[in-house]
Amino acid sequence: MNNHTTIREKLLLRRESLLQRMQEIAEQQQHADGPLSQDFAEQATEREHEEVLDALGEAGRLELSQINRTLERIDAGDYGICVDCGQDIAEARLNVLPNTEYCITCAERHDH
Repeated sequence: MNNHTTIREKLLLRRESLLQRMQEIAEQQQHADGPLSQDFAEQATEREHEEVLDALGEAGRLELSQINRTLERIDAGDYGICVDCGQDIAEARLNVLPNTEYCITCAERHDH
């Protein structure tokens, strides 16, 4: 079993960064709840801004969920083991895709 301390530390830092970013997005969304501008062009810009914030928030929630699942797998001792075939996931793959749950063979099979 490999020691995944470095990956765990990177994931914890990323999670903290995501939580901070999501807090900032939430604050911006609260400020955007005021009345829309009377100017149609300004309204369109405000709506686009809201859509971007929503998309960023959703992407952050998804990544946060993946990070939390990965941290749970590390803590349980299941990290680095393919959930499909039970084989070890290559360390190089984990370094590039730390949230992956599949070895390269199983990941390719799922992509097709």
